Amino acid sequence: MRPPVRRIGLVLHVGASVGWLGAVSASLALGVVGLAATDPGVVRGAYLVLEPVGWWTLLPFSVAGLVTGLVQSLGTSWGLARHYWVLVKLVMNLFATGVLLLYMQTLGMLADMARDPGVATAALRSASPVVHAAAAIGLLLVALVLSVYKPRGATPWTGRT
Repeated sequence: MRPPVRRIGLVLHVGASVGWLGAVSASLALGVVGLAATDPGVVRGAYLVLEPVGWWTLLPFSVAGLVTGLVQSLGTSWGLARHYWVLVKLVMNLFATGVLLLYMQTLGMLADMARDPGVATAALRSASPVVHAAAAIGLLLVALVLSVYKPRGATPWTGRT
């Protein structure tokens, strides 16, 4: 890629990744509110909001991060399989996006439970997304560190002889 196109791609990738981290942070905050609030309306509201946050922010940012990361790796000298840190980030992104897709069913179930006035708030709290959101933040922070420090280590597929 030419430098101006590469920079635009990098801006898009960093923007998507930061957006994903922000959306996960918002989900963590909503999960904590759902656990800590004493007002049943607040608890239900927190769990109702988690589903659209997932569909409208978490999932789009995770896919955008994956796509822009692939474009950056394939269009720059870093390559997709030249350095271990790039491969590790790819695997982490694929894993996190896959888990998120599966977890969207849980967020949908929580939203359905929150809509039902007959469901106790204790049942909502028992399926809290706090652990998943905290783990996602940890994973995204590891990806951030890998991106900044770019640890040495070429894969056997570097193409160099």
